[in-house]
Amino acid sequence: MSRTGKPNIVFILIDDMGWRDLSCYGSSFYETPHIDRLAAEGVRFTDAYAAAPTCSPTRASIMTGKYPTRVGVSSHIDHTGSNHPLKGRLVEPSYFRELPLTETSLARALRQNGYSTWHVGKWHLGGRRCYPEHHGFDVNIGGCELGMPRPGGYFSPWGIPTLDEKDVPEGTYLTDHLTDRAIELIRESRSSDKPFFLNMWYYSVHIPIEAKEEKIAKYREKAKRLGLDRKDPFVHGGSFPAENNKKKRLKRRTFQSDPEYAAMIESLDENIGRLMDCLREQQLEEDTLVVFTSDNGGLATSEGSPTCNSPLAEGKGWKYEGGVREPLIVKWPGHAPAGRATGEPVTSPDFYPTLLDAAGLPPLPEQHRDGESFLALLEGGSWKREQPLFWHFPHYGNQGDSPGCAVRDGNWKLIEFFEDGHVELYNLAEDEGEDHDLAGRYPEKTAELQNRIHEWEQEVIARRPAPNPDYEEWPDRVKPGRHARSR
Repeated sequence: MSRTGKPNIVFILIDDMGWRDLSCYGSSFYETPHIDRLAAEGVRFTDAYAAAPTCSPTRASIMTGKYPTRVGVSSHIDHTGSNHPLKGRLVEPSYFRELPLTETSLARALRQNGYSTWHVGKWHLGGRRCYPEHHGFDVNIGGCELGMPRPGGYFSPWGIPTLDEKDVPEGTYLTDHLTDRAIELIRESRSSDKPFFLNMWYYSVHIPIEAKEEKIAKYREKAKRLGLDRKDPFVHGGSFPAENNKKKRLKRRTFQSDPEYAAMIESLDENIGRLMDCLREQQLEEDTLVVFTSDNGGLATSEGSPTCNSPLAEGKGWKYEGGVREPLIVKWPGHAPAGRATGEPVTSPDFYPTLLDAAGLPPLPEQHRDGESFLALLEGGSWKREQPLFWHFPHYGNQGDSPGCAVRDGNWKLIEFFEDGHVELYNLAEDEGEDHDLAGRYPEKTAELQNRIHEWEQEVIARRPAPNPDYEEWPDRVKPGRHARSR
């Protein structure tokens, strides 16, 4: 423990990293030795989830301990200020374009109890009045309304208003720079008696997919050596309204082989290694709890489809497992048993009460209303969550899914699609790829879980989309959801 008896906390959130984008989660193309070491020294969760299949809602759930629907941030926040609902057969409901200042964020709760609080990297939870410094952070490096770096992409200049680029050499890689700044903060903390909370939210591996040329060349050669460059990684199937009834074709990646994406992941992995090395060098490793996870699934069906989440279905933007199941590694020397893996489901609202618990702080049940502390599980004991996991995503996105909601209770998962009301039921213990819809075979279980969803929607005051009076059916339109997939 630190000099105060409370652990330092390093919360590493990756943007758009898929469940199988790490070697320790089964990737045979990407190389992640530093993150693999983190997993070997900590606890690896096989069934960890984001509370939404896209970025801003999950980030809101981490900061508040609530489901995104309860917070009001149910989809990604458009930094341009546009509030026009997307339309297909339905018109999606409106939602908050910022994290409400009325929320007592995780950072504010920790700061009120003696922590130094630093945010480094992507924020994407609203404009200037809702920047990290207005949600309990002492330091904000890089957090703003942007969902990705621009105009120079990942190579400076980045165009991020909260990053001082005055002395940054042109062409500096953003992931490297953010790690440099975080390391500076960690080293400076040695002169303080206060524990720290480092909210290390990288912009990687969100688009644009950009990496260092020498690493790209390495993975081009690897793809060639494995014969992957001679195979078409994509299948095409299904169409959906990307925006206001415009039609878009789906392009699904079926295996991992993109050299640029692999190189981007390797740079990220190197920087995680640098962070861990800094903790060791500063003799802080034994006093620090490290969380590593992602905000949604890997991008597999749009915007270049750079990765594949197989055996999980689909990816970012979808309610299938590929869109919401995430890598999660927690390292806490002396507390979390090294090298352990657990299949107990946890979700992103759970981090808030768990981290308060780990710091020996009293819970704030009126704040983290949907999160459950899994500290006992983390420390090697037994723990079972009390409530099912829920997802409410009443929106269209550019990845291909349609509005709907889902629930996981034990090994059972049900998805309800709002366009036509049909449901799909899966047993994840036997079918993690969600290939076999069991709704017709188990009508009682289907009705039970659908009722659980409807009761939960009433509790959190979930808003459903409305019929679109201007919608015109397409001749080649496919049924939303599972039946739209070509696997």
